[in-house]
Amino acid sequence: MRSLTEKADGTEYLHDGDPAWWKYSSPVLFPIVGKLWEGKYRVNGKEYELPSHGLGRISEFELVKQEKDYIEFTLAWSEDSLKKYPWKFRLNIGYKLEENAVKVIWRVKNEGEGEMPFSIGAHPALCCPIVKGEDITDCYLEFNRAEQATKFDTTPDTFLYDRQVPGISGAKLPLNWDFFAQGTWIFDNLKSDRITIRSEKSAKSIAVEFTGFPFLALWSPEKGGAPFICIEPWYGHADFAEYKGEFAARHGSQVVKPGEEFAVSYRLIVGE
Repeated sequence: MRSLTEKADGTEYLHDGDPAWWKYSSPVLFPIVGKLWEGKYRVNGKEYELPSHGLGRISEFELVKQEKDYIEFTLAWSEDSLKKYPWKFRLNIGYKLEENAVKVIWRVKNEGEGEMPFSIGAHPALCCPIVKGEDITDCYLEFNRAEQATKFDTTPDTFLYDRQVPGISGAKLPLNWDFFAQGTWIFDNLKSDRITIRSEKSAKSIAVEFTGFPFLALWSPEKGGAPFICIEPWYGHADFAEYKGEFAARHGSQVVKPGEEFAVSYRLIVGE
């Protein structure tokens, strides 16, 4: 997805991919989320390499269906992909218009013979502030349940430690750039399944609904000043610091059996 626009007045809710800040808008993270320790992982003792966030955000998908309110793309394994990720996969992404929302649907199919471990995640860069002329300090995150949540402690380059540190409290989180100066906030214990970007000065809002996702990240470039915030539902996360175990044993990974499919969805909701 490269744009999410309100037809009534042209309001844009998705970052335009300006590389001065971040060259993506809403990539899919697959078959890893985040980084691998030293850029490598192991399968039965053999080493492989994948870039940060895997193959999904740097690959060309094929259009397989297009209707008035639905569009779907697919990315399938190839001989080249097997050199980087030695499983035969098919990843389909569908986008369904639902009144004031877009439902994003992922289906990961194992087309090989053995069990297939993977992670998958969303990375939508949502305009913040939404209304031009406002400032991030006019904005806040609204959680649909009151929180008392810790977050993962992380290294400066966003590998995780297997320990928690103080996180957020309450259902309203006022925003400022200092919040993101310490890097990505990664949670595995939120009560909420919807987070909304709102403003104290205007009524425009954009929400991410992520029912069932085990991990949720909040990120904006550490230098501050970017015109967006990423609210990221994940199935999986970056490696723990110094992890050198088997790929299938990575904390948070999913597994799909031969011939079976993993299916999940999240929604972007305008104006609620």
